[in-house]
Amino acid sequence: EHLVADGELHCWAYYSGAMPREFVQTAAPALPELDRWRQVGEEEARAAYEMTLRNELSGGTPVVRAFEAAWREFTGLRHAVTVSNGTAALYSAMYALGVGPGAEVITPAWNWICSIAPAPMLGAAPVFCDVDSETGLLDPADLSRRITPRTKAIIAVHLWGWPCDLDAIMAVSREAGVAVIEDCSHAHGATYRGKPVGTFGRVACWSLQGSKPVSAGEGGVLATDDTGVFERACLAGQVNRLAGIDLETPDYERFQPYGTGMKFRAHPLGIGIAAVQLRKLGALNAGRTAWVEAVEAGIRDIPFLAPLRVPDGGRRGGFYGFPVRLLPERVGGITAGEFIAALRAEGVQASANAYPLLHRLPVFAEGGELYPAGRAPLRAGWRTPEPLPRAEALIPHVVFLPVLTDPVPEALSWMLARIHRAAAKVALPPSGR
Repeated sequence: EHLVADGELHCWAYYSGAMPREFVQTAAPALPELDRWRQVGEEEARAAYEMTLRNELSGGTPVVRAFEAAWREFTGLRHAVTVSNGTAALYSAMYALGVGPGAEVITPAWNWICSIAPAPMLGAAPVFCDVDSETGLLDPADLSRRITPRTKAIIAVHLWGWPCDLDAIMAVSREAGVAVIEDCSHAHGATYRGKPVGTFGRVACWSLQGSKPVSAGEGGVLATDDTGVFERACLAGQVNRLAGIDLETPDYERFQPYGTGMKFRAHPLGIGIAAVQLRKLGALNAGRTAWVEAVEAGIRDIPFLAPLRVPDGGRRGGFYGFPVRLLPERVGGITAGEFIAALRAEGVQASANAYPLLHRLPVFAEGGELYPAGRAPLRAGWRTPEPLPRAEALIPHVVFLPVLTDPVPEALSWMLARIHRAAAKVALPPSGR
């Protein structure tokens, strides 16, 4: 089965016998005939070529350090370090905040698994909270209910590039004395109250994976204003580079240059590509903002579709996806799958939600052995995942529309005409469809 979603081709390949499913991912653009934007071009290839000739292939090379400086300027944060991927950034952030055995980490249930996966690896328990019915993002009221004396961190995820309600989340954080990690993996360039997302919590993480708005192929960034958090994060995964990072305190001098011996360092060639991509981010966000807002305005007259609401003060960025809500009660109970099929019959490469609700995944709902012989059973001492009614009601009705960055002049009229035709078909009585 092939699903083209959000500029990304997802292929689930099933094999006979005992062979497992394989997930293959590439950065193939959705509807390439309508979009002139290309994720990677000659400039990125030239950067990687020239770095290879210079043997800039490992460690904190000049290009890596220049990119980290550019990221500090981009965010306004004092510290930034590149890592191998967004998951490594989140692991480093959790480690830096003292997440470990006996701790709990809260994250919304509608989310990518990597946002919470480091917690069990550090011995902590994941706790899932509900989402807001209109934004699909972390619900601050439900977050507040789930905090206990064991809560060590809150993962606030700016999913699909929609900023969270950071005013409310940070109020919960301050009242409870629990640090916020902002997961900005989808939201490069998004802002809240005029400030970049990632600058509100104690520490922030970005993914630079191949289909992200700023791509290194594989890579990530951790950034923070907190020197102690930064230095502990470097201790976690910058083996043999720790001495080449701008540490400000003597706290970890005795551990240099090996740190804990873990290596989450980014590949310089990927960072060279990301450096080019960062310079293009403004144009990407301008194009995607204009496209998404124009499509949202153009489908406003379809009574059973609604955009995901942007929290007050938020401005979207990155646009890793373009979700809209189907309101089945307004269209005779039609399912998202039926509407997606109608859209695809019209040539619109729409897709269903590809992120399962995390509290239902067997690894969290049922558990298992993290290590053999029962030495570290998953879910031992964890809270039993509870039903999350708003997430469970919302997610089956989310439809993803294509994201275009530099559309050809006729793309918008083409897209809107076909969305309206599909909507008219599903709105017919069953006998007329």
